[in-house]
Amino acid sequence: MTARYWLQTGRRAFLLVMLAFFLAPFLWLATTAYKPSSAIFSIPPTFAFSPTLDQFRTIFRLFDVWSLLRSSVLIATGSVVLSLALGVPAGYALARSKSRYAMGIAYFLMAIRMIPSVAALIPFYLMMRDIGLLGSWMSVVLINSMLNAAFVTWLMFSYFRGLPPELEEAALTDGCTQFGAFFKVALPAVMAGIIACVLFCLMFSWNDFLYPMFLTRLESKPLSVALLSAYGTKDITWGTLGALAHFSTIPIVIVILFLNRYFVQGLTKGIH
Repeated sequence: MTARYWLQTGRRAFLLVMLAFFLAPFLWLATTAYKPSSAIFSIPPTFAFSPTLDQFRTIFRLFDVWSLLRSSVLIATGSVVLSLALGVPAGYALARSKSRYAMGIAYFLMAIRMIPSVAALIPFYLMMRDIGLLGSWMSVVLINSMLNAAFVTWLMFSYFRGLPPELEEAALTDGCTQFGAFFKVALPAVMAGIIACVLFCLMFSWNDFLYPMFLTRLESKPLSVALLSAYGTKDITWGTLGALAHFSTIPIVIVILFLNRYFVQGLTKGIH
């Protein structure tokens, strides 16, 4: 009994140490936003300070924060909607396909999501320039949707394959069309998978840096690109970075915490 007690205590202590190790940088960055500049660079570091909102006043003076936030929301929302509109029907079609290549196609689409971002940047940059979308947030939506739709197709293929076809056949017997069976029977049954896809696509698009950096103009850049402004040629304005990080992380963290159980289901579903 004593050995078991010490084993459990050791596990808990290890988990606490690892948790503190990984959360310490985020806690430091969050508190930096409320420190006066003199306290940020004090040596040795000080943990007792009078909170101030000077860093937030600075970013509102230097940046159009609401425009940055609007661009982030537009890019993330547009990418999620377009990815689902393309990926969910494609996943259903693959899952119900009688072809022996369906599984291979699903894995091929998943491989598309593994393409290095910089490899797709140059051809997509030239494409957006030629069609006149270069500099707008729509160009980022299109390339994110291309990559995310492949991932959504792969994940929804898994969910639809786990759904018994007899459910849709029963709906067809009752007079429902194939289109109606898809919307009224298949989609509600895999709603957990759809929400998991929303979370994945939202995280990919919200945190994307490379594509917005090169494909948007100043007025259409999102928060992820604005964070780079804290890095100067001589130093890093940690207070500005910490304040901007609040607007960049809090919205997505709230969404993830609210729908995290669907996110875990999406990770553990797997290919059948």
